[in-house]
Amino acid sequence: MEKESSFIDQARRSFFGKVAAAAGVAVAPGVVLFQVAQAKPAAMEVTDKVRWGMLINTTKCADGCDACVTACSDEHGWGPESEPLSAPNQRAQWIRKVKLTDKATGHVQTLPLMCQHCETPPCVDVCPTGASMKRVDGIVLVDKHICIGCRYCMMACPYKARSFVHENLRNQNVNAPRGKGTVESCTMCVQRVDNGDIPACVEACNAENHNAILFGDLNDSESGISKELAKNGGKQIRADLGLNTGVRYQGI
Repeated sequence: MEKESSFIDQARRSFFGKVAAAAGVAVAPGVVLFQVAQAKPAAMEVTDKVRWGMLINTTKCADGCDACVTACSDEHGWGPESEPLSAPNQRAQWIRKVKLTDKATGHVQTLPLMCQHCETPPCVDVCPTGASMKRVDGIVLVDKHICIGCRYCMMACPYKARSFVHENLRNQNVNAPRGKGTVESCTMCVQRVDNGDIPACVEACNAENHNAILFGDLNDSESGISKELAKNGGKQIRADLGLNTGVRYQGI
């Protein structure tokens, strides 16, 4: 019986291994799965007592300033240098500056737009492998080890905040592993947050003395971000979707 059981186990492993490899070729060219994908628990300690978020004051966001975009690119290694073969509209962009124009008054506002770290993220709901996930502290991430590049999450995101990597990458940063055939987006600089630091975009904005981005714990009523929200409020982009975003805006 032991020999028979061993034979069956080997046959199963062989079968699933072949299925995984076939899926890698068929679904995401350039990505080969060498074993059946399994999600692993986060290595860092997190708690649902905390919910990280950002509050962006668009009245302080300077037109023409892209310090937050540059800081994110430098921190995570995305940009033209890492993807020279891709067209500009195909390259990864974890954060971008957009302009909003009031049709009635013609007033133009500039603001940074990135993953909004929704409490109920559509990208997580549609992911077939569990690669798109939300930590209990509210940070939405992509597990590159089990992402098959189907891009369902990109279609589901109402903020167009996710990018697909089309080519083999150059000049990667060790703190932000990336890979051809996978999807990626703002991680709220999880590697910095877990070490007690603030996200790179917030740091860069403060260095420019704009102080337009406030980062902190939305669950802590005594945090700076919670106090500012309580005093002056903040709006969600597409609040009608009921996603309860972790990124809020003032001045829009």
